[in-house]
This record gives sequence, structure tokens and C-alpha cells, in this order.
Amino acid sequence: MKRRRSLLPGFLVLAALMTIILIAIGFYVPQQAELSFGVPSASLNSWQRFSYAAELLWDSEGMSAPRDPSGAAQAFAIDPGDTATSVSSRLEQAGLIRSARIFRSYLVWTGMDTAIPAGTYQFSPAMTALEIAQQIHAAAGEFEFVILAGWRMEEIAAALPNSGLAVSPEAFLAAASRPVDPPDILPPGSTSEGLLLPGEYTLPRSTNSAQIVAIILHRFEDALTPDLRRGFASHGLTVYQAVILASIVQREAAVSAEMPLIASVFYNRLADGMKLESDSTVQYGLGFNTNQGTWWTNPISLDDLKINSPYNTYLNPGLPPGPISNPGLNALQAVADPANTSYLYFRARCDGSGLHSFAETFEQHLQNACP
Repeated sequence: MKRRRSLLPGFLVLAALMTIILIAIGFYVPQQAELSFGVPSASLNSWQRFSYAAELLWDSEGMSAPRDPSGAAQAFAIDPGDTATSVSSRLEQAGLIRSARIFRSYLVWTGMDTAIPAGTYQFSPAMTALEIAQQIHAAAGEFEFVILAGWRMEEIAAALPNSGLAVSPEAFLAAASRPVDPPDILPPGSTSEGLLLPGEYTLPRSTNSAQIVAIILHRFEDALTPDLRRGFASHGLTVYQAVILASIVQREAAVSAEMPLIASVFYNRLADGMKLESDSTVQYGLGFNTNQGTWWTNPISLDDLKINSPYNTYLNPGLPPGPISNPGLNALQAVADPANTSYLYFRARCDGSGLHSFAETFEQHLQNACP
């Protein structure tokens, strides 16, 4: 009687061959996708690398072929917080790409899905989806962040969502309120208000809130030249006191050329024992005006001038306890080197020019009032 040959060895060989083939495919597919679509994100696990690679290779035309070679360019806006899914869907709906699904897969493959920079782009259906994605990726490199002279910290924070930087206003304010490595001139417990030097900053998208604050404060320290320090000291001010005065000059002056004159008025009032009586300090003390949607209430009322605040220089003598804005170099220079005048008063002219009329006496000041 013949014995039946066991099928087990053949099955094991076949299983081993299948395993080898699967392993080979598991390595081969991601490698091919890497050649065509770049290095995969380090956050993907092995299965994700394989599945996204297979999808990209299966529908590579969705990334490499334009939707409409004769299509015209159009504006496409990406808002802060937009997801890879929403951006991909809107691109397809706008007729700019062939497939939202494959475009999103590419964003996930490259890791771009975690950092899609906001902005308004110019895309065309004649571009491939790969070219559109690369244009978005290029925008994720470095960003220009602009701080305007006279902004307070909250206004700087509010500008961040439109900058492309991945920092929330809340995170920035927290970092600016408690700087990690504050300059020596900053009194203990003080915020960075006043030392956030206005200007343009080119920053990588990956810059975090503490790093942004440190970079801006370092720029301020670099701008604090020996001449500025000597100028402040010659008028009996510490650097921080000079920054406080410069922050007021910055808010009171609409034209930089008038800053030395305005600084001279405040110096003269301090020397005569008069209160500064600056509307801008009252505005700072009032805080955000929900009705006007601004941090700077305008106009201010007689009741506003009675606000119980250490920043109300109509009620409190001397300088307020801290800066009311972040002054630019022109304002700092004006405090270091003010005009030599006897003026004690100034008020806005009635012609809408932003210029001021200056007076030595209160009677002259009254005569400068608008009819």
C-alpha cells in the first residue's frame, strides 16, 4: 500500500516565497514612491508609508498631469487652521487639481498636512497638483512678520494668525509677558511691552513663541546704541524710563518729524512738576474698546479722563509704571535728543494733517483750539 506524500513542505515553501515577495513589495513600493514624490514624513508608520506610497503610485497621474493645460490662473486663499482635507477639497472644487483624495495623500506623505501656511496664492489648472503642492510647501519656509511702531503687545499678537507663523496669539502673549531671558534693563516682573522693537522679522515657520520674543528682544538690545544710552542718561532717565517716555511720544506723534518737539513738551512738563496729561496713556489704561473694536479709544471723553488707572497721567504725576506701546527708533531717538523748546502744550491741528500746534502758555494753547 502506497503512503500519501505530505503537502506540508510544499506549503511551507510557498508561504516562505509569499512572505519574501510581500516583504520585497513592502520595501519596493515606498522606495519607488520616494523617488517620485520625495521622502515620506517621519511621523508615518510602516503600514502608512506603504499604503500612501501605493496610492500615490497607483494614481500618479493625479499629481503629475494638469487639470486643464489651457486654464487661467486664479487666486486661492488658505486661511489659518485650514486642514489638508479642506484645502484639497476646495482645490478640486475650484477646478485646480484632478483629485482631492490623491492630493491629500501627497500632503500626508510629505508631512505638509501638519503645517499648511495661510495666504493667498495664484494657482492655475495648467499647473500639476505636484507644482501646486510645492508652491504651498515653499511658502512654509520663512515668513515676514511685521511689527508696526506704536502697537501694544495685544496688537502684535493679533497679527500673528495672518503671518504664516505657527504661533497662536495666546502663546505669544504668554511668552511676551514672561520672557525667558529678559534684557537687563527690564525690571523684575515686567512684561516685554515697550521692548518689542518694530520692524520686519524673517522667521522660520517652526519658530515658537518663546523664540519669537527672544529674537525681537535681542533686536532691541542691538538697537540700544551707546549714543542712545548716553542721551537717556543726560536727561536723568534710565533706559526703561526712556522707553516709557518714547512709547508715549510714539502714540502722540502722527508725523515722525514732530517727535523731538513732543518729547521736549513732556520733558518740560516733568521739569516744571506738571502732570504729563497724555491722552494716549488714558487710552492704554482703558484697554480694549469692544464698541469700536480697537485698543485705542478715540475720541476719549471727560469721563475717560477720570479712569482710576496708574496709566492715567491726568491724575497721576510723573511717568506711568510701564510703556504703553512699542516705540520705534525715531521715538527712542527723540527722547535721547529732544528739541530745545519752552513748549508746555500741544494739540492736533484742525486741518487733518496729523501735525500739532505747540504753545508755551495755557492761554496760547486755548487759542490753538479748533473753532
